[in-house]
Amino acid sequence: MSLQDSPTTTQAPSDAGHGVVLTDLAAEKVKSLLEQEGRDDLRLRVGVQPGGCSGLIYQLYFDERTLDGDLLADFNGVEVVVDRMSAPYLDGATIDFADTIEKQGFTIDNPNAGSSCACGDSFG
Repeated sequence: MSLQDSPTTTQAPSDAGHGVVLTDLAAEKVKSLLEQEGRDDLRLRVGVQPGGCSGLIYQLYFDERTLDGDLLADFNGVEVVVDRMSAPYLDGATIDFADTIEKQGFTIDNPNAGSSCACGDSFG
């Protein structure tokens, strides 16, 4: 399998609470992982936390909770949650899934990331 040159995205509704976009390929992968877990009560949480050589690192994990102030958007049945503090750092970010010989996993293309370091996990 290979990653498409221009990922197909399903835009969140105009009233979406955050500016993160999940591509169709990433949404299908999330659905597949949730089916393997046998859970339909989980959502994909995206955030940033202090750390890394540039000051912030990404968090991407399944969460059954919603917290006060969470911003939510639905992409083909996959709920993506961003906490209010992370939202400004992630506005305009696109989450995709890469499945190539070189790399397999979720990727985050973030126009707010001014720099990165050798580990590739942090931005500032």
